[in-house]
Amino acid sequence: MALASAAPKRLRRKSHARWSPWLYLAPALITLVVWIYWPLVDAVRLSFYQWNMLPTSPQTFVGWENYQRIFALPKFWQALRNTGIYVVGLLPLAVLIPLAIAIYTHDLPERSRNIYRAIIFVPMIIAPVVAAAVWRWLLDPGYGLLNQMLKGLGLDSVKFLSDPKVTIWTVIAITGWKLMGFSTLILSAANANINPSLIEAARMDGASRWEIIRDVRLPLLSSTVLFLVVMTILLGAQWSFTYINVLTGGGPLGATTNIYYLLWDFGFSTMSVGWGSASAVILFLGFGAIAFVLFRLIDRYSFHDN
Repeated sequence: MALASAAPKRLRRKSHARWSPWLYLAPALITLVVWIYWPLVDAVRLSFYQWNMLPTSPQTFVGWENYQRIFALPKFWQALRNTGIYVVGLLPLAVLIPLAIAIYTHDLPERSRNIYRAIIFVPMIIAPVVAAAVWRWLLDPGYGLLNQMLKGLGLDSVKFLSDPKVTIWTVIAITGWKLMGFSTLILSAANANINPSLIEAARMDGASRWEIIRDVRLPLLSSTVLFLVVMTILLGAQWSFTYINVLTGGGPLGATTNIYYLLWDFGFSTMSVGWGSASAVILFLGFGAIAFVLFRLIDRYSFHDN
């Protein structure tokens, strides 16, 4: 009788052990499904329909027509080219300059090092819309501080936000100014975690400061640098959205429009849900393929101190 009564208890314990991990994971899984995977599936579905977001308006199935029209749109290719320019322009500001700052401030006295890094990090905690409003005032062609300084030096004023050849680089510079603090913080933390005995061993072998940076610090920072490169490539154009929206509105003549702003324009400015969803699917597939290649490169070229 004792063995017979113990068997159901063992079964219940096994059943509880089997299902309890899923119960703990259920809130996170439900959140992922509701807020990420279901909207993604619905975006794919809506990309084959024509709809203006009005509840009383019917959703008309148009098949691949939305994709065909987007690929035939010159504005799409211009936005795609601008997205590439944003990524290339942000890489030095979001990776190379923060890397140099993190390395060359590491040997400063602690108080000076913290002051420098705090000054660099301040733009990161400023709300993007507030920062954009301040930059709009600074870059005004008539009374902006930067143009007043140029006039004081005897130079002509620059139309930072209205010249098609200058505007995109202005937005890149503002976005990089915003991101520099974040990248510096990440790289400084990674640099501080390098085993000091490796640095001391290199110094005892007669290595110069540059040789220590080249042969010790940079290889050990490679995984962090590659991570920031991936983040900049995948999200760099997205980080600039607020500044495009507030400062230029995608202009002049589409010079600052990138793929993210174009997606928003289709979905919420022209209320064309089909075009916006099709753009989102194209963006998801394109950057998904890029992310796959980049993460493979990270696995291959990252160096770790084991």
